[in-house]
Amino acid sequence: MSENIIQVGDKDFQSVVLESDVPVLVDFWAPWCGPCLMMGPVLDELAGEYKGTVKFTKLNTEDNRNTAIKYGIMGIPTIKIFKGGEEVGSMSGAVPKDHLKGFIDKSIK
Repeated sequence: MSENIIQVGDKDFQSVVLESDVPVLVDFWAPWCGPCLMMGPVLDELAGEYKGTVKFTKLNTEDNRNTAIKYGIMGIPTIKIFKGGEEVGSMSGAVPKDHLKGFIDKSIK
């Protein structure tokens, strides 16, 4: 995993994601999920491209069930974007880099 992506969990979700002063992308994933693993390199690339403007995080849904349940995660990968403590975008499934980039740009405006 990239040094540009922060592991987040139930205990620090509030401080790292909801209290962030920049928009935060949260990748809800699990280690056994093939599509989640396919998205890893795409997220690593984008985390570098958006460095300083969007914080990239990953939340393992197996280890952090409370947060996954709170945000209604029914399938993974699910990517949510939070801005000012509020969810501003959500998408599920593995998608190409340009599709994800468009989703991020639309969500953080």
